[in-house]
Amino acid sequence: MVTRLADGVWWFDLRGVNAYLIDEAVAGDGAGSGVTLVDAGLPWHGSRLVEGIAEAGYELRDIDRILVTHYDVDHVGGLAGLDGLDAPIYVGAPDAELVAGRRRPPWHNHKGLFQRAMAGFVSPPENPVEQVSDGDTVGTFTVYATPGHTPGHVAYVSEAASVGLLGDLVRESGGSLQPSPWLLSYATDEVARSIADLDGRAPAFEVLGVGHGRPFERDGRDRLAEVANRR
Repeated sequence: MVTRLADGVWWFDLRGVNAYLIDEAVAGDGAGSGVTLVDAGLPWHGSRLVEGIAEAGYELRDIDRILVTHYDVDHVGGLAGLDGLDAPIYVGAPDAELVAGRRRPPWHNHKGLFQRAMAGFVSPPENPVEQVSDGDTVGTFTVYATPGHTPGHVAYVSEAASVGLLGDLVRESGGSLQPSPWLLSYATDEVARSIADLDGRAPAFEVLGVGHGRPFERDGRDRLAEVANRR
């Protein structure tokens, strides 16, 4: 379940969906500080995530911040199960109200309708939910707006830690990256634009983390370029 991808970078395989932990002081050779958790899996993954964090050598009280790539039951469902975690949750602005439970997903989009049907399985977290926008920084991570899979989908890239966390913008399949498909996206044309935009702006990084499939331990930036240039 727990795999070390690089110094200070851990992958939690939650059986079908991924979460990550980054110790920014270790991964960034002292360039940053704090321990960052990225995404939290399904509602029943909370206890598995706590076990994985312990296996990586950390406790919930060590975590300074939670970065959420987007609102979906398999990425935010586990937040409510992280009892004792006292850390702010950062979410792309259009998805933040959904994560906080203050708004319901739209019914007029096929993906939104699915999210709306699944909303009853998601308990809003007690932790404060903070909105982030394109260009913001959280720890050593820069926020990149990458809408399409959801309106508020964001990617987080830390040049210091050499890590890019792309959420469900793309998924790994057969050793390569594939764009988020129509069935799972609000708008696939936006997905394509977001991939191209991120490729045009993101700095170099080695580790590339995705929400589904295996992450890449090296040459992550090249992998992003490959999917962006594919026709």
